Amino acid sequence: MTTRDRRSDDLLHMRRALRLAERGRGRTAPNPVVGAVLVRDGRVVGEGWHRLLGSEHAEAAALRRAGPRARGATLYVTLEPCAHWGRTPPCADALVAAGIRRCVVGLRDPDPRVNGRGLRRLRTAGVRVETGLLAGAVGERLGGYLRAHLRRLPRVTWKVAATLDGRVADARGRSRWITGEAARADAHRRRAASDAIVVGAGTARADDPRLTARVRGVRRQPLRVVVDSRLRLPLSLGLFSPPLARGTVVACTGAAPAARARALERRGVDVWRFPATSGRVSLPALARRLARAGCHEVLLEGGPTLGSAFLRAGLVQRLVLYVAPRVLGGGPSWCGGLDRPLSAATRATWLALGRAGDDACLVVDLEG
Repeated sequence: MTTRDRRSDDLLHMRRALRLAERGRGRTAPNPVVGAVLVRDGRVVGEGWHRLLGSEHAEAAALRRAGPRARGATLYVTLEPCAHWGRTPPCADALVAAGIRRCVVGLRDPDPRVNGRGLRRLRTAGVRVETGLLAGAVGERLGGYLRAHLRRLPRVTWKVAATLDGRVADARGRSRWITGEAARADAHRRRAASDAIVVGAGTARADDPRLTARVRGVRRQPLRVVVDSRLRLPLSLGLFSPPLARGTVVACTGAAPAARARALERRGVDVWRFPATSGRVSLPALARRLARAGCHEVLLEGGPTLGSAFLRAGLVQRLVLYVAPRVLGGGPSWCGGLDRPLSAATRATWLALGRAGDDACLVVDLEG
């Protein structure tokens, strides 16, 4: 086989591993999504992905399917195999015991329990290890996991539904529904792929949302987070009633009344207190707490006030903008509170431009 042919095969199998990894999206946190493919003599003999937190890792699933055919095979895996005991045994040890000959890894795992130990274990055992194949694609898919370990912050995606002129509601505050069913269904799929959903008190009061992912087959609902600095929201909201209260968090400041906090906690709601910035919850502190809680992918569904505050704080990495083919001419703008001069405008990189029914869907990564 020529070097060019091997490179082509390597890319083919790593792309397959990437697709497999996505099958675990929204089910493995705080573990990363990982895919693995075992190839021997040019044929796939086993493949797997991390299906669910606590279940076997991708490498173990691939080894189980391959059985004795794993000996002498090449493993393609999106993230460095673990080398420590956790909920499951070390994958690096299992790979050595199975007798694989070569291991192609997308990215080194920044988790301090791994962070090169898995690679060293394989190399010490005589396995030929190569890293960095499709590292950019792997890094994009593991953006929240990497950011949580490297910066102690989650990746925040701000989801917005707006008209062509950027309005998120009409002049009377009505926003249901700006976008159509297809866009709303797509938004629910994004919820299912997230670890937490964050809204502000204004959105919670106006819409009384459930903040659940209504997607067939969803195994785990994201954490529901409401930012209510003074705990002024009514206890009658659906989020504070069974069965939604458990799995809901209210973020407030130290100035919030203790009696209100106790009333929420009696219902099963968790109350997180944070330092105040200009009388409001410190958003960097909230972001750090979410990362510590294992929420690496955070979907921000707040309105212009909370969304712009996250953006000003440099906490938004991605924007998903659903644009309906309508013009209102009045009402709040989705980022009306930002007010930056052209020279200080937030710049973005296009990731995707598509359709969701009659609406457009724009996805960009924000710089900074």
